Amino acid sequence: MATALATSLRSKFEFELRGRVATPFTYRDRQVFEVLSTGIPEIDISLGGLPRGAVTEICGPPCSGRTSVLVSTLASRTAEGEVCALVDARDSFDPYLASVAGVKLGKLLWVRCQNIDQALRATDLLIQGGGFGLVAVDLTDIAPQTVRYVPLNTWFRFRRAVEDTPTALLLMEQEANAKTCASLVLRLETQQARWSETRDAGTQDSTQYPYARLLKGFRIGAEVVRSRVPPVMDWNPRYGTDGRNASRKLETFKTEASWSFRG
Repeated sequence: MATALATSLRSKFEFELRGRVATPFTYRDRQVFEVLSTGIPEIDISLGGLPRGAVTEICGPPCSGRTSVLVSTLASRTAEGEVCALVDARDSFDPYLASVAGVKLGKLLWVRCQNIDQALRATDLLIQGGGFGLVAVDLTDIAPQTVRYVPLNTWFRFRRAVEDTPTALLLMEQEANAKTCASLVLRLETQQARWSETRDAGTQDSTQYPYARLLKGFRIGAEVVRSRVPPVMDWNPRYGTDGRNASRKLETFKTEASWSFRG
């Protein structure tokens, strides 16, 4: 009785969704992904890059290198002539610093939002419309408890929308929330700050503040929380042969602080 009811409901859903969603109940576990470069050698060498036609989550606490990865990826893609989109959930993107870092602003669509609802609606429109090599959604300034309440079907809809397309969907958050809808989850954390030597902060103020130091940047650690993307490097056997649901530390990379002095 239960089997007959399930079959009947399945047939009804497939009939209602015909022409809009192909094989809605079929899960296709992809084995081959085309990847794009993040512009950070330590990540690209280990992972190959970010998968196209899939969802990638990069999460971490404040000052963990998330913005550095985002800007580096945008710079890498726009330098290759790809058109990218950035959905800025709290209007915190700095185009001046991004341009200094190499982002070609003429190849970037910057969608400035005021809250998470606007950001999710904008993301839906962008990935449904297509034409972007990368769609990045910056939710890092949204409270984690707010992002947790985004329905799982939203992430699932995003995943299905980018499947079999050349678009990579990148979610930037404080915590990973897309669950199994993400093909790659990368967690970042600050490991070590780098400071300038004393008296080299600038000739103008070095005598007035002889012990002053400037922040030069951070050393960042990256951990693969989940990956369906076949790794470029060999994995340790305890993680499995295909890298799925594996947790692994990557080589650390450095971020550079940007300073400008005006007399």
